[in-house]
Amino acid sequence: MTNIAFPFRFDGGGRTAQTTDDDHIRDLIQQVLFTSPGERLNRPTFGTGLMQLIFAPNSNELATATQFLVQGALQQQLGDLIQIEDVRVESDDATLKVTVGYVVRRTQQRRVSEFVKGGPS
Repeated sequence: MTNIAFPFRFDGGGRTAQTTDDDHIRDLIQQVLFTSPGERLNRPTFGTGLMQLIFAPNSNELATATQFLVQGALQQQLGDLIQIEDVRVESDDATLKVTVGYVVRRTQQRRVSEFVKGGPS
């Protein structure tokens, strides 16, 4: 099966860029994390709304709620591809870091991916 690279781009030969299965799953996780619900046409529940939390005041309660929100969204959207083992969300100033530990169901391989959004320009 061919996986189209995210973000969409062309390769050196002018064809649609492709990616590996592992990178494709990581790309799907990134899309779920940083898409706001309602942003995708005909998929109103897709996403997490995580970007709204970049400027929210930090607290243990918010961090815990955010972890449950992220884990639930990933399980709902990608549960047939991955099994979520661990989610950590850290917010520091205007930077949001999400670390996701998961098992790829097809290969049973464990992976940990880190996603960072925001920060100094």
